[in-house]
Amino acid sequence: MEREKTDEELLGEFQQGDAGAFERLLRRHRSPLYTFFVRMLGDRARAEDLAQETFLRIVKGSAAWEQRARFQTWLYTIARNLCVDAARRDRFRRAESLDAQDGEEGSPLVDAVPSDGASPDRAADSARLRPLLQRALLSLPAEQREVFVLREQAGLPFKEIADLVGANENTVKSRMRYALLGLRKALADEGVTAEDAEPEPPPGVRLGRA
Repeated sequence: MEREKTDEELLGEFQQGDAGAFERLLRRHRSPLYTFFVRMLGDRARAEDLAQETFLRIVKGSAAWEQRARFQTWLYTIARNLCVDAARRDRFRRAESLDAQDGEEGSPLVDAVPSDGASPDRAADSARLRPLLQRALLSLPAEQREVFVLREQAGLPFKEIADLVGANENTVKSRMRYALLGLRKALADEGVTAEDAEPEPPPGVRLGRA
């Protein structure tokens, strides 16, 4: 079986003129990047626009990229900067409801469509929890939310997050800890407990640890 190429290998091939390599990168990262913007901004229309803008900037900057740099870190550095710019331009705007439609790709924090074996009660619980979880995430201070999303959504190690946000690693870990505590408290205030998320806790929300 052929080994799956890394992001860095694909971008290197794109630098050499292989447009198909970029298409593979796009398919690999489009959905998680979109979800990153939704979780950071709570605005699906803006998330779609900024995801497209991120990839446009990747294309424009690809010639200067060096293979010793991690593609994913570069991708989310661009995405974070776009989030900061968007928040600065329109801090209070919320263009779309926190309530996502069932079945929409990239639904924040909880899978929109339950598994085939899920009971009607489980499906109802997911629909009930989804807006509460997204609202809890948006209630976090921006510096905690970005660390949480970069860690849980993008899967970046703490050291890379520290470099990305311009803070030391201990500060980043502290922000992550406070983000988890804040999420747990915000959800508890809404009457949501760790048991409500069982047996399949929503990705990125770990109510049982800080």
